[in-house]
Amino acid sequence: MLPKLLTTDLCSLKGNVDRFAFSVLWEVTPQMDIIDVQFQKSIIHSIGALTYQEAQAYIDQPDDDDDIRASAVKRLNSLARILKKRRIEAGALSLASPAVQFVLDSESLNPTDVQNYTLYEANALVEEFMLFANVTVAKKILRHYPTLSILRRHPAPNRSMFDSLISKAKCKGFSINIEDSKHLADSLDAAVVENDPYFNTLLRILSTRCMSPAQYFCSGEYKPTDWHHYGLAAPVYTHFTSPIRRYADVCVHRLLAAAIGVEPLPSLLSSKNYLHDLATNMNRRNRSAQLASRASVKLHTLLVFSGESGKEEDAYVLDVDTNESAELSFTVIVPRYGIEGRVRLPHIAHNDQHVKRDVEKHSISYKDSTIQVFDKVRVKIQVTEGNSGQKELVVNLLNPIFGELVSETEEKNDVAQTPPHHQDMSLKKRQQNMTGENNMKGTATSKKRRKGNTK
Repeated sequence: MLPKLLTTDLCSLKGNVDRFAFSVLWEVTPQMDIIDVQFQKSIIHSIGALTYQEAQAYIDQPDDDDDIRASAVKRLNSLARILKKRRIEAGALSLASPAVQFVLDSESLNPTDVQNYTLYEANALVEEFMLFANVTVAKKILRHYPTLSILRRHPAPNRSMFDSLISKAKCKGFSINIEDSKHLADSLDAAVVENDPYFNTLLRILSTRCMSPAQYFCSGEYKPTDWHHYGLAAPVYTHFTSPIRRYADVCVHRLLAAAIGVEPLPSLLSSKNYLHDLATNMNRRNRSAQLASRASVKLHTLLVFSGESGKEEDAYVLDVDTNESAELSFTVIVPRYGIEGRVRLPHIAHNDQHVKRDVEKHSISYKDSTIQVFDKVRVKIQVTEGNSGQKELVVNLLNPIFGELVSETEEKNDVAQTPPHHQDMSLKKRQQNMTGENNMKGTATSKKRRKGNTK
């Protein structure tokens, strides 16, 4: 990111203020048929800077021709709906990924709450025109620089990467067709559980994780058939719309400026070797930024829950460990906060005769209790501090009850009734288990529900 003065002020559109811009201008019909397109260095004087919530309010309100802002937003939204419909019909995927936002204290700026990020139709309005601009610019720079354009490709995923998703969907009676992006999109649209709307979101989250990451590349290094963006179902695609936060967009601006004859092409952008190294570096930096973002979310989440005794929330099972030699565990996602945690069941031995693992059904059972993928469970989220002083976010299973933890009194009685030659071994085993529990990092433990813990 550029310095705040640039990103939030000088390089951002503001209401009733002139701002320099690089614009893609389309002349279209009400049916979104393109009549003409131009690329211009421009000056924009916006009549209003809107939040997504404010834009959504304009979309939702009744038509009023006297309200210039509302009418403009509504017209744009009607065109955005057409663009989205065309993309979906072409095979573009509507995937999902957990996204969170933090509420910060106005004085200390410390996080006080974490929430799942809410998306509005207004978000889609902006997204559709950004995607449309990126595709339009990609076509323009390719016409002028067919071997020197900086593009973004998303290769079709390996079919084996979908094996787990297909198997999990089958548990709920749904078939996932991965012949191409269009068949996958149709399969996801059809996988709906009437009384559980979040199930479809879970499938889309898992689908996203089956994909390879998109990559920047130089057009001269790949055949045109390999330029395709699988997720967007676009033959060519680039990044043009966010130069204040992505260097790739800055390079594309320079290519476009040269293509329309307003600036010469920088000499470095005429070298394929340089463009190769540049794309490689941008891909590496993009990956590093993603990891940094995840680490930041993890840190802020710890800060939010550090001052809490624990919060009980509904969660959904994303994955179940069915490895016979592994400790009983499964992964959950908490929709309200958009966070994930590993729930471990260390109080049940992995080789206990009552433990049953079903690989095909993605489930584990213990006596009369069963946990299966996509199940809705009740968990308690809290922060604990290990022996090293390092804090960790722990997700404890509350419901269903999956085996009973032995109380300290029962444990002492068990030891007292154990023959002397077995007591040392029994105590040593329990101590090892306790040590293992204290040393777990970023994991989750099942606990028996106690009175006073429910809120």
